[in-house]
Amino acid sequence: MKIILGVTGSIAAHKAADLASLLTKAQCEVRVVMTADAQRFITPLPFKTLTRHPVVTDLYDEEEGWKPTHIELADAADLLLIAPATANVMAKLAHGQADDALTCMALALNPKAKILIAPAMNGKMWRHPATQANVATLKQRGAEFIGPAEGLLACGYEGIGRLWPVEQIAERALQG
Repeated sequence: MKIILGVTGSIAAHKAADLASLLTKAQCEVRVVMTADAQRFITPLPFKTLTRHPVVTDLYDEEEGWKPTHIELADAADLLLIAPATANVMAKLAHGQADDALTCMALALNPKAKILIAPAMNGKMWRHPATQANVATLKQRGAEFIGPAEGLLACGYEGIGRLWPVEQIAERALQG
């Protein structure tokens, strides 16, 4: 299975390294795409080491060949897994905004590929009507969601908004 793992700017971004490791151990080809905000929480190096592939951190990151990397990866993907997914990235996806490598890949994604989104954010952000409208739009277009979970949040609040456990995200991703 070829998986694009999108990592966005949440405090839970460090958990995505464990997710990348689990999926790689399950014999998936995992290609990580990090937003600029994600890189404020974790560097690309752990992902490169765990997946044994370069990490895309910019729309203009280019590997060998003539085809733009974001198109090449989007064409080959079986699954776009965004974990953690911020309210910002979900809003961009819902409104078709493509201003970075991850959102461009989402728009160019192979129509046969699935999209699985694992949100992580403050509970008030999750419950906000704008976020819920974006979630509804993405679900209407075929995206599936796993989480968010309840518990102690990084902001100090208790409630919904935690990234779903990575083992469960990996299990769901492997179901195809």
